[in-house]
Amino acid sequence: MVSEKATPEDLAAITRPLLEYNLQNAPPPHFESLALLLQNSDGETIGGLWGRFGYDWLFVDYLAVPAELRRQGIGRTLMMKAEESAIERNCVGLWLDTFSFQALPFYEKLGYRQFGKLDDYPRGGTRYFLQKRFA
Repeated sequence: MVSEKATPEDLAAITRPLLEYNLQNAPPPHFESLALLLQNSDGETIGGLWGRFGYDWLFVDYLAVPAELRRQGIGRTLMMKAEESAIERNCVGLWLDTFSFQALPFYEKLGYRQFGKLDDYPRGGTRYFLQKRFA
């Protein structure tokens, strides 16, 4: 059966055998979330960084700085704090992805190196996969 209206329970049922298999063949992933919040003077979250630790790496899902606050070093500061958190947890490194219309040069200036790309995602664009290993 094909369904476009799957539930969280459906996702759990699909991933359960995969997770069981992974635990039999790899070390425990030790998944943990990381949130670095960017808040305004009212305490409202207006951006920040969201990531997750797993298998001794930190993956950055999202980095968002409002347009009016860009080019002030906020994104760089958030990335540095994320790296510090990863180093404190003895991670191998940090990885992320970005699109050709987003922030590739920004990440490259921070020392991230491309380890893969997917052309035509979206069509006419590219999705880049980047990593930074820690010494």
